[in-house]
Amino acid sequence: MSTNQYDKGRLDLPFVGICTFGKSPVALDWDAIDADVAILGAPFDCGTQWRPGARFGPRSIREASTLFSFGHGGAYDFEDDVVYLPADEVRMVDIGDADMVHTNTEKSHANIEFGVRKILAASALPVVLGGDHSINIPCIAAFEGQEPFHIVHIDAHLDFVDERHGVRHGHGNPLRRAAEKSVVTGMTQIGIRNVSSTAREGYAQAREMGSDIISVRQLRKLGIQGVLDRIPKGVRYYLTIDIDGFDVSIAPGTGTPSHGGLTYYEGLELFAGLAAQGDVIGIDLVEVAPDYDHTGSTSILAAQLLLNTIGRVMHHRKLRGQR
Repeated sequence: MSTNQYDKGRLDLPFVGICTFGKSPVALDWDAIDADVAILGAPFDCGTQWRPGARFGPRSIREASTLFSFGHGGAYDFEDDVVYLPADEVRMVDIGDADMVHTNTEKSHANIEFGVRKILAASALPVVLGGDHSINIPCIAAFEGQEPFHIVHIDAHLDFVDERHGVRHGHGNPLRRAAEKSVVTGMTQIGIRNVSSTAREGYAQAREMGSDIISVRQLRKLGIQGVLDRIPKGVRYYLTIDIDGFDVSIAPGTGTPSHGGLTYYEGLELFAGLAAQGDVIGIDLVEVAPDYDHTGSTSILAAQLLLNTIGRVMHHRKLRGQR
């Protein structure tokens, strides 16, 4: 082996090195975050009602993201003729995971909220890797006191249960808890379908509290642009993505898989359109449970969606003259 093999730089293949999201630099001092985008893991799944395992989602998404992380100084999309996430323009860091206290939802959620608040204090875009969908509750709570925003929610399920047997902070409750926040101006819930854990009254309550509910079949009748036209334009958006919003054929690795979901390009075109018509100020992606998918395709889907979405968010911020 040549003693000067590193003089020409490292190839740094996906299976080499520290496994951070997109092989971003590690930033474990949360009081010194200096970035445009900060990745936070929220490995919590005590809010799950059926199959656990989403606590391993952040690790699996990070590992899958290394597939898309090497070379070229960015991600060139020849269809758009755009280099997304150019290394000299977009600074992305991985700040590690919020600390989890097993069986203690209150403390674990508080630690997630603390991490998101630190990202916001650094004026970075928070991107949170779940964990079950209950982790959205502390994510939204971290935005209290900031400018209002509209939630765009991708999911097979409405997640609008108020309380069931005393549970108010499980993975069936997050959108109900969000609707109660003064900082949330409304929500668009996309992909909702089939047999649901939410009763008829829950759908009525969601609409009364400002939700527009769009099924997969309605999305296909409307088209992506038709769906985007139903979402308020020129406002701030928070995007929460439950991986079971996508079809089980491409996302089997989740606790509550559901047939009839979105395809990859339906999701990507929706997220790209959202980034173009308003400012996405926060993202979480939840419910990846890798042990139910030994091919790893669910984690790859999650990583690919996130990297492409982050790229488009930052690209449109640049076009609008934002940081």
